[in-house]
Amino acid sequence: MRKLSKIITFGVAFCMTAMAVIQPITALADVPYRTYTQNGYGEMVETQTAYIPQETFIRIESDQEGAVTQLVTPSDLKILKGETDADTYMYIADTGNSRIVVSDLKGNMVREIGKGILKKPNGIFVKEDGTLYVADSDLAQVVVFDVNGNVIEQYGKPNSPLYGENTKFEPLKIAVSGDTMYITSSGNTNGVIQLTPQDGGTFLGYFGTNMTSVTVLQKFQELIFSDDTKSRLTGKLPASVSNLCIDAKGLIYTLTTGGTDFEKLKKLDISGSNLIQVAIPPWNGAAVCTGNYENIYVASSDGYIYEYNKEGSLLFMYGGKDDKTYRVGLFDTVSAIAVDQNDRIYVLDTAAGEIQVFEQTEFTDLVHQSLVLYQKGAYTQSKEPLTEVIRMNGLFDYANQAMGQALYQEEDYKEAMRYFRLAKDKPGYSDAFWEVRNEWLTGNLVTAFLIILAIVIVVKMIKWVDRQTDVFAGVHKITGKVTGKLLYRQLTYGFTYMKHPVDGAYDVKRKNMCSYGASAMIILLLIIFNIVNKYFCGFYVKTQRDGRYDIATDVVSVLFVLLFLTACTYLICTINEGEGRFKEILCGYIYSLTPYMIILPIIYLVGLVVTANEIFIIEFANVIMFTWIAILIFLTIKEINNYSVKETFKVIGLTIFAAFIFALIAFVVYVLAAQVIDFIKSLYGEVVYRIGKS
Repeated sequence: MRKLSKIITFGVAFCMTAMAVIQPITALADVPYRTYTQNGYGEMVETQTAYIPQETFIRIESDQEGAVTQLVTPSDLKILKGETDADTYMYIADTGNSRIVVSDLKGNMVREIGKGILKKPNGIFVKEDGTLYVADSDLAQVVVFDVNGNVIEQYGKPNSPLYGENTKFEPLKIAVSGDTMYITSSGNTNGVIQLTPQDGGTFLGYFGTNMTSVTVLQKFQELIFSDDTKSRLTGKLPASVSNLCIDAKGLIYTLTTGGTDFEKLKKLDISGSNLIQVAIPPWNGAAVCTGNYENIYVASSDGYIYEYNKEGSLLFMYGGKDDKTYRVGLFDTVSAIAVDQNDRIYVLDTAAGEIQVFEQTEFTDLVHQSLVLYQKGAYTQSKEPLTEVIRMNGLFDYANQAMGQALYQEEDYKEAMRYFRLAKDKPGYSDAFWEVRNEWLTGNLVTAFLIILAIVIVVKMIKWVDRQTDVFAGVHKITGKVTGKLLYRQLTYGFTYMKHPVDGAYDVKRKNMCSYGASAMIILLLIIFNIVNKYFCGFYVKTQRDGRYDIATDVVSVLFVLLFLTACTYLICTINEGEGRFKEILCGYIYSLTPYMIILPIIYLVGLVVTANEIFIIEFANVIMFTWIAILIFLTIKEINNYSVKETFKVIGLTIFAAFIFALIAFVVYVLAAQVIDFIKSLYGEVVYRIGKS
């Protein structure tokens, strides 16, 4: 009996433990969306769930006799933060009911403001003292209320000539810094309106104006249309700012639905200069707010929530469009987003008339802890949460980058290099490598110099002894036999060709300095050099991703490009009475690439030790190398075909054109072949289906 009791106790404990472990996983699995982050290449990759839906407010409970009130097309939401949840309030622009609703964080109404005064409140801003600013487009005013809901002031269209006599004033969104109001107006492409309360509303000017973008069609129209026709076309106007917010430091954040990717999210200082460059911009951005760690939250109208750090790197993206399944965590039309003091996110869905609240997960909490510690300069303390984040997701590049920065500040440069490389952070890697290199040079420069000097002296002594005693006569005899072979001279003739291309072209044509065997060996060497430099060069100069290899494509592409250009050149030269044969043109092209095989190893070695400060060395070497190759190719075509300079330019132009036409034809054939194959597959599937039914 006692044994049976122990077994039952153990079984119950095991089940309870299993439920405790499994339940959170099930909750995350029920989330109807995936969460993404930005990797070091500026791409979105999937990561752990960052936020989970906590609750939804579909109505605001009234404190008057237990009645309820429904939100009708609400358009804005702000959180007035307090010390605790009890003294923190939600301000909701209940646009369809022409009022502002104030409630606590549990959805209980505290009061309503502006009933009978407002018409179409679209945007709101709440100061710390409870002063409420409302942008009302139908009133064409900004209405200011005190904490008790009394009207303090109303600001209409600025009467300044700088504003524009014919420019409408239909305020949509508003942010306030000190006494200065920043207002977006419907259809106003001049930028954000700045107003101060002096003299009933003084217009200070426009702020954060977007740039004018010109499409390819508009450029074409400017070329071919007359001035009269162009004057009747729609003018080129910048995109309007759709929403904005302001942080504790007074920096303005603007959203632009249209325009370029660079303008979709901007962080503007007092002069209007953008401080961030977002690699993954928010598409259809509808609302923006800042969090408790200088992080930026953006909600798109189609239901996606973006969280960026203060530099504009994407931390998380989640959410999505509701497909009429009415699942919590998906949205119909988002219009506002806000964050409380506990990092809960409140998202306002205009079409559904509801507010969804999201709670951060343990993973996100650790990310935020490390974020705030690092930004405070507490690098050592930030390592603990960063280590846990990396343990949970070793491919979370933001954590790897932050860990690299923390280690760099602690002067652990080798470990910092490792984390910077994991994060694909080349500037950080360059800085850490600079320190590691300096440390090595300080300790080993004299030794390295003495070793090089010793090698030079030994080589000189061996040569002197050889001249005096002819001790290496047997070696010279063997090497003489090798260097006397025609194949050896063909393989090494590129060194002569690159210095004397005119004489080299003559030798290729008249002295048998070309063969398919030697050409194949040189091409093989060229491919090897290219692969080694592509995959094994220094991290800072590397363009290929770590761990990704496609050597077969590299080999085929080198062979294809070389043979394809040779064939195009031979075809054009034959039409234009050129004297060169295919074999001669191919060998001439291969010998013209000799600077590549000489300079590329140097570039490779320099790339292993170069930092951002010396990258100009590689850039300069590349300019010399490709210029040299271009000159050799030009002289090869000219001398092998016995052309004049003018004829050579003509043939080169025709060759480029022919290569383009052949490539276009190949692409068309490929597309048609793919369509034929798809048609055959679909036809086969239809036949199999009908046979199966019969």
